[in-house]
Amino acid sequence: MRKFMTLLAFVAAPSLAMSHEFTVGDLFIDHPVANTTAATAMSGAGYLSITNNGDTSDTLIGIEADFPRVMLHDTIVENDIAKMSHIEAAEIAPGETLTFAPGGKHVMFMGLDGDPFEAGEKIDATLIFEKAGRIDVTFDVEDLSHGDAGHSDHSGH
Repeated sequence: MRKFMTLLAFVAAPSLAMSHEFTVGDLFIDHPVANTTAATAMSGAGYLSITNNGDTSDTLIGIEADFPRVMLHDTIVENDIAKMSHIEAAEIAPGETLTFAPGGKHVMFMGLDGDPFEAGEKIDATLIFEKAGRIDVTFDVEDLSHGDAGHSDHSGH
């Protein structure tokens, strides 16, 4: 039995390491991830999903991290041209999931100043919610150029 449990631990460990999640109040924050950047990049993008498992809405009103500027953005397409637009807040209705993903809402870490995001790095940040308050999270830096941003479909249960 001990050999089986040891084998099970080795098999399960990689999948546990791939997903990381955080909870504050009724909010479930799943897999914050930032994309690798080029050496010359001045900013980098972060993604995550937030599920509201409560009975009342809450609003993401800010994010803080150790960069000159950190903002919430959305991607708006006008005349086949994608533009980034700053958003002040993002509401998460009860039972809903707010997704920050490539081509949509995202976190902008600005002022990289020659220090690119490299795979394996960790970016500490604090999400600020209107009702649930503050929660510290860590964005894992991954090379997202070949597919899914590592988001999973969790409801926090």
